[in-house]
Amino acid sequence: MRNLDFSPLYRSSIGFDRMANVLDTLSRTEQNQPSYPPYNIELTGEDEYRISMAVAGFDQSELSIETKQNSLVVTGNKSLQVAEGRQFLHQGIAARNFERRFQLADYVKVVGASLEHGLLHVELVREIPEAMKPRSIEISARAEAPVSKGRLEGAKSDSDCVELKTDSNESKVA
Repeated sequence: MRNLDFSPLYRSSIGFDRMANVLDTLSRTEQNQPSYPPYNIELTGEDEYRISMAVAGFDQSELSIETKQNSLVVTGNKSLQVAEGRQFLHQGIAARNFERRFQLADYVKVVGASLEHGLLHVELVREIPEAMKPRSIEISARAEAPVSKGRLEGAKSDSDCVELKTDSNESKVA
């Protein structure tokens, strides 16, 4: 087993406490979570993901998907049916209940789910708000200060001003 100690991160960084808590929670949850049912996580686009879970033997009515805060929970509750007149020599298809939890990053949300050929596909997308997206700032070749006509703020009279001569403009500066 692997145990990670995040206390040095708490001591030497400021503002990263939430990230350390998420990493700590993930390491604890991963150790306690069973391996059933098996799943894949795919990157299907730049900000699109798909979780595919092998849920053979489960009906759509026996599966539930729930998101709460930054957590996704997929639950399978197999209804107990007594197999009348059936005798299994080997029963390898699991018919047990499960609960699988996934920690979602900020701005990741579930947009759909489908069940086909014994696989449950959960579609996710990361939608970053416009205010959080990087934006490009145009850099001009020469920053020209606006020329003010008349007296500048703080100047009491024309004698408090100094004349500034440029190529084409004359301005008074306090």
